[in-house]
Amino acid sequence: MQSAVQLIDRLTDLCAAGARWLIPVMALLTVIVAVLRYALSAPTIALQESVVYMHAAVFMLGIAATLKAGAHVRVDILYGRMGPRAKAAVDLAGTVVFLLPVAGFIFYTSLSYVSFSWSLWERSPEPGGLPFVYALKTLIPALATLVTLQGLAEALRSLLVLTGRNVRAPE
Repeated sequence: MQSAVQLIDRLTDLCAAGARWLIPVMALLTVIVAVLRYALSAPTIALQESVVYMHAAVFMLGIAATLKAGAHVRVDILYGRMGPRAKAAVDLAGTVVFLLPVAGFIFYTSLSYVSFSWSLWERSPEPGGLPFVYALKTLIPALATLVTLQGLAEALRSLLVLTGRNVRAPE
């Protein structure tokens, strides 16, 4: 179990590292778009859309890392006062009852949406826009897959805490 948790954690860290690199690129492109648009009166739809694509990628590829870091939303009034085993039980229950079903629902419902986009090789409706909207939409099932994998890692981590074979106690 510990090796599975560590493998999933590495995948999550890799996706988060890739997403982190997009942030300064987005900032630079935003400056370039503003200069081109306002100083040179030369709007560039493709550059503007690329910033939106990167923004989506940062969030969709970074959500699993947020889960791994324990930075997701939870009611800390009671949770903060609990011991490691109680926290592990709450985390396990939350993962099994809420996280995994929602991630599965997102994955399942996004498949037809994404496959339809791929069948059309969907492109931006804007003149001069990016020709790969289908790739952007593919991030939706990727998000669900990454969250499911990290959710499984968190569930296994909680089980390890509950059975006394701790990898990392819940935060």
